[in-house]
Amino acid sequence: MKRVTGIGGIFFKAEEPDKIKEWYGKHLGFDVTQWGCSFLWKDLNAPDAKSPARTEWSPFKANTDYFNPSTKPFMFNYRVENLVELLKALREEGVTIVGEMQEFPYGKFAWIMDPEGNKVELWEPIDAGLEGQ
Repeated sequence: MKRVTGIGGIFFKAEEPDKIKEWYGKHLGFDVTQWGCSFLWKDLNAPDAKSPARTEWSPFKANTDYFNPSTKPFMFNYRVENLVELLKALREEGVTIVGEMQEFPYGKFAWIMDPEGNKVELWEPIDAGLEGQ
């Protein structure tokens, strides 16, 4: 079973998320929205995909609890192929699962903790579900 297939997103805490988005837009050319920025790319493992794959970049408010129970100011999001099966395997391997899997029109999400206390978000994407976001 494939596990991680790519980077789904980079999320970090910022004192002033709107200002940091503006800075990245101005100085690095990020096409920012209220959520951050989406980088579109072609998934070579899915050549028949009707929608491009995405990697998300998003600053969060410094006081967000979305990264809890991690105390780190960042969270990585990894794209996965079959989240349900991967969660079963991770449980069997003794990995700490945080919360319950959630489903949205753009995919399934679950969270784990790595050995150094980093919260990791796992995303089984439905890239077409992000159109118009």
